[in-house]
Amino acid sequence: MLEKLKNVFSTFVKKSLTEKKIDEAINDLRILLISNDVAIDTADEICKSIIESFKGQQITRLTSTKKMLFDTLKEVMIEILTPEKEIDIIKEIKTKKSLGLPYVFVFFGINGTGKTTTIAKVANFLKESNISSVAAASDTFRAGAIEQLTKHMNNVGINVIKHGYKSDPASVAYDAIEHAKAKEIDVVLVDTSGRQTTNRNLMLEMQKICRVTNPDLKIFIGDSLAGNDVLYQAREFDRHVGIDANILTKLDADAKGGAALSISFETKKPILFIGTGIGYDDLEPFDRDIFLSNILDIN
Repeated sequence: MLEKLKNVFSTFVKKSLTEKKIDEAINDLRILLISNDVAIDTADEICKSIIESFKGQQITRLTSTKKMLFDTLKEVMIEILTPEKEIDIIKEIKTKKSLGLPYVFVFFGINGTGKTTTIAKVANFLKESNISSVAAASDTFRAGAIEQLTKHMNNVGINVIKHGYKSDPASVAYDAIEHAKAKEIDVVLVDTSGRQTTNRNLMLEMQKICRVTNPDLKIFIGDSLAGNDVLYQAREFDRHVGIDANILTKLDADAKGGAALSISFETKKPILFIGTGIGYDDLEPFDRDIFLSNILDIN
């Protein structure tokens, strides 16, 4: 995991640069970043920052380009991975609970990202933190979606509020919130349809769900293996309904690491969790420092 991105940075930092070779080296870095799932805009920003760091500095044999490049890379990565606002979901849930109201999550993402499984993982994470939850089966479009959510939630001991297929998704979410209020349940987890972001009706449906539920947190679930597609998906969901936070799935597979950089750069919102396996316990809070250590472990 992340070895490919780590090798990109390691190779670049170890280059013996001269003033004439800077442009060539930067161009090589840009190509390597893009080939390792870093979005073009993000790769350009990284390269631009490195070029800026060299302005006004004379590169000689005595210059420690290795240290200079490492320090610059680290600063750029920290800036990219630092969101506009940090989110402590446990603290926020408890604050909402003190007001006698459930905390509402709405999850977005296309089919195939592991969205439903991830929602169950989040429910399990909350349960382990002594936080109760109920799920809303608001994907009333895809055949089998309600049964799939119910199966996963049964496995982690969480109830599901559901209507029939073709019913109004916003109505399902509303009923789940009312159920949570009546039963003094801490959190409502709203599943939504995973159709493509180009589907206008889907986006209108998402907007209605958000109007009806007034969610505390709108979470985009993206597939780490999707390359630049995950960036496009996040951009479209953010444009239509707004994103407060992200979860990246399948980071345990052959993910190159670029998705985390790209999604952070594009949305300026925090990555709350990363999926690291198929089990319900395989969900880890995203740790920026550990991620940086992994990709910048340059010896």
